[in-house]
Amino acid sequence: MKRSRTVDQLLGAYPPGVLALAEAARKAVRKWLPGVAEEADSSAPVIGYGYGAGYRGMVCTLLLSKTGVELGAVRGGDIGDPLGLLEGKGKIHRYIQLSSPSDLRKPGVRELVKATHAAWEERTSAG
Repeated sequence: MKRSRTVDQLLGAYPPGVLALAEAARKAVRKWLPGVAEEADSSAPVIGYGYGAGYRGMVCTLLLSKTGVELGAVRGGDIGDPLGLLEGKGKIHRYIQLSSPSDLRKPGVRELVKATHAAWEERTSAG
């Protein structure tokens, strides 16, 4: 059985710059997605945000590294990205590379998170 860990335990392994960036991203995501649940992955450096259990309930993620944070859009390949902010070639998961807290204020970032949430709502209401 995998042992769970808290978000604070996960963040404790990162340098101050990454920690500050992750905290700014956490604050933004919780503001943009009211009532969203936040959970640290038990083994990967990922914080998941969603409205239900498991990957099916997940809307977006924060992927942590020693040098930065990626704001992940679950099924990001399925949503429009008119400003070309999403990176990655995965069919399911795309991301926005964050280098500083000001990246969260770039045009289109909030809108992409909202679009990811709207796509999740559409998928889950369909069945």
